[in-house]
Amino acid sequence: MNWEADPSKDLFANDAHSSESTLGGALTSGDLDIDRTLRPQTLADYLGQGRVREALHVHIDAALARKEPLDHVLFFGPPGLGKTTLANVLAHEMGAKIRITSGPAIARTGDLAAILTNLEPGEILFIDEIHRLNRAVEEVLYPAMEDFALDIIIGKGPAARSIRLDLPRFTLVGATTRTGLLTGPLRDRFGIIEHLDYYSIEELSQIIRRSASILGVSMADDAVVELARRSRGTPRIANRLLKRVRDYAEVKAGGRITSEVAAEAFEFFKIDSLGLETVDQAILEVLCKQPGGRAMGLATLASAVGEDPSTIEDVNEPYLIKEQLIERVPTGRRALPGAYEHLGLTLPGF
Repeated sequence: MNWEADPSKDLFANDAHSSESTLGGALTSGDLDIDRTLRPQTLADYLGQGRVREALHVHIDAALARKEPLDHVLFFGPPGLGKTTLANVLAHEMGAKIRITSGPAIARTGDLAAILTNLEPGEILFIDEIHRLNRAVEEVLYPAMEDFALDIIIGKGPAARSIRLDLPRFTLVGATTRTGLLTGPLRDRFGIIEHLDYYSIEELSQIIRRSASILGVSMADDAVVELARRSRGTPRIANRLLKRVRDYAEVKAGGRITSEVAAEAFEFFKIDSLGLETVDQAILEVLCKQPGGRAMGLATLASAVGEDPSTIEDVNEPYLIKEQLIERVPTGRRALPGAYEHLGLTLPGF
């Protein structure tokens, strides 16, 4: 087994998959700076996900009382719901350092070995998109998570021998949008597994008010609610919409965001009443034009709208399914009556 790390790679680069759209696109350096400012640092400041917060509070208090590192944690759910933020909150609450990397950034077993051997006692290692680890790297994690040890093969052939290096007790926090792609052995080694669900309009309104206060943005209450309605149940999108509407208001309306200004901004950015943008609307239109409401395969659908299949599956599809606009069937994806109603089209016979 080759333990040489790849010196050309930044092992702590966050390579989480994201859409190229206005709402789900890759963050610019300016966006990243603002997002770090908006992210809560403590569980008390973290809004929404009430059941998850309560469970984590119990786990953290118990670990601190025993003076032990937190058990390994797995967060799963759609993109933008706060998995990375929660990892940072855990580090703050535990008084521990955190190292952040992603599955695709750890390409070789040596990359992971270099990270693990440099951890400090109690440190948190956060791996985003952990389902994208290759299998050889994943197998190195098993003894590291279970026994806090690293098995290394020295030499080749008959002279080869195995030695075990002890690692400091650490906490692995994994995040994934595709829990079904995690192998059973890896998933079973997490002691704490939490599912993050979409946020309610009330929760998003609280988040938007907090973010607006931090950014110094003046917003009317009805504008806050309207922005929350179009945020697709996702704090990341809520914060990004807030920044885009803020830009529009500063240029076109003197800086204050009223419901009228927000409506103009949404029209300008082509975001409809459900928070659907151009790609989402294109998906619905293509599916609704299928003769007799027939299903369409994912690859064909992606080609028709000019988007990557994995982006549709990871970014667009979960919300469209949640809103009961489309459904998955054995032959692909099919539009539901709500999609025809939303687009103002005649419903075919089902």
